[in-house]
Amino acid sequence: MSTLRWLTAGESHGPELVAILEGVPAGLALLAGAVDEDLARRQRGYGRGGRMKIESDTVVFAGGVRGGETLGSPIAMRIVNADHQSWLDRMPAGPFPAPPEPVTRPRPGHADLAGGLKYDRHDLRDVLERASARETAARVAVGAVCRALLSEVGVTVSSHVVRIGPVTIDRDALPALDELRRRARESEMGCADPQAEARMKDAIHEAAHAGDTLGGVFEVVATGVVPGLGSHVHWDRKLDGRLAQALMSIQAIKAVEIGAGVSAAERPGSRVHDPITYDEGAREFGRPSNGAGGLEGGITNGMPVVCRAAMKPIATLKRALPSVDVRTKDPFEAAHERSDICAVPAAAVVGEAMVAFTLAQALLEKFGSDSMNELRRNVEGYRAQIRSF
Repeated sequence: MSTLRWLTAGESHGPELVAILEGVPAGLALLAGAVDEDLARRQRGYGRGGRMKIESDTVVFAGGVRGGETLGSPIAMRIVNADHQSWLDRMPAGPFPAPPEPVTRPRPGHADLAGGLKYDRHDLRDVLERASARETAARVAVGAVCRALLSEVGVTVSSHVVRIGPVTIDRDALPALDELRRRARESEMGCADPQAEARMKDAIHEAAHAGDTLGGVFEVVATGVVPGLGSHVHWDRKLDGRLAQALMSIQAIKAVEIGAGVSAAERPGSRVHDPITYDEGAREFGRPSNGAGGLEGGITNGMPVVCRAAMKPIATLKRALPSVDVRTKDPFEAAHERSDICAVPAAAVVGEAMVAFTLAQALLEKFGSDSMNELRRNVEGYRAQIRSF
C-alpha cells in the first residue's frame, strides 16, 4: 500500500469539492493561505470562461490540521462551489422539487456519451458534472500540501507554458530557472517568454472570434530531487511511468513527455544520453545535460525532473459539432455551455499538483516516516550516504 494517497469527491455544480490526503507526516507547517495561493493561480489565464468570475476558491481544513500543523491523521479539505446556489433545483442531494429537464445531447470530445453508456445514466448531467475539470480544484489543494512537504526537504516544483496552439516559446531566450519561475508566475499565460506570450494571446483572441478553442503544452520542472526515488525492479514502481499516468489523468491531457521526450526518437544516441561527471568538492555525481529529464531506469538521478503535457483544445465549442440525441436518436448541433477558450495556464498548475503528489509519494515510500523531524533526519542521512558512495 502506498504511504501517501488521496481521494476527491464532488460535482461541478454540487455544494462543494472535497479532498482527503492520507499519509502526510505530523509536524508539517500548513496554513490555508498556502493552498489558496495555488487555487487562485489555477483560476487565472487569458481565455478563461465565466465560471472563474463566479468562484473565488478557498480551502477549509476539516480535519488533520491543528494550530497550523499537520497531525499525521488524514487531511480533509473542502472548497465551496459558489455557483451551486444557482443549481439548487437541478443538483440537490435529496429528491428533486420538480423533475429537471434531462441532458440527452452528448457533446463531442466530452465524457458525456461514454460515461452515460458505462453507468447507464440517461440524464448525462450525472456524468458531465463529475467529469468536469472543476474537479481539478481539489487536486490543486492536494498538490499544495504536497508542495509544502517537498519544500521541507529542498524540492521545488514549478511550471511554465511552452505552447498555445501554433505559438511556441523560444527556448534559447529563456532565462535561468529561478527567473523563469518568477516570470511564469507573473505572466497571465504562465509563460516565461514575453514575446511568445503576446502571440499566444493573439491566437486565443482569434480562436474566440472564430467560435473555436485552443490547446497547448506546459512543462513542469522539479529541482532538488534526491537520486533514488522510484525503482527499476517492477513496472508499477518506475517513477517515470507514475508521473506519466498522473499527468495523463488530468482532464484533456492527451500526451506526456519526460526529458527529451519525442525528440529523443529523432536523434542519434550520442545526442540523447547524458554523460556522467563527478564533482570532487561537492562529492556528487552530475550531468552536463538532462535529456533523461532527471530519470533513468524509472529512478531519479539527481538532475531536475522535467515533464511536459499536451492539452487538447477545450471540447465545448461555440461553433457546434454534430452529435446525436441519446433519447430520440435524432442528429443535432451540440449545445454550447459556458466554457473557456483556452485553459492551458490553469492545466499547468494542475500539472504541478500531480507532479508534486507523485514525488511526495515516492519520497515517503523511500524515507517513510511519521513525523517531519524523522523525515528530515532520514533524508539528510541518505544524502550523507550518497556523498560517500
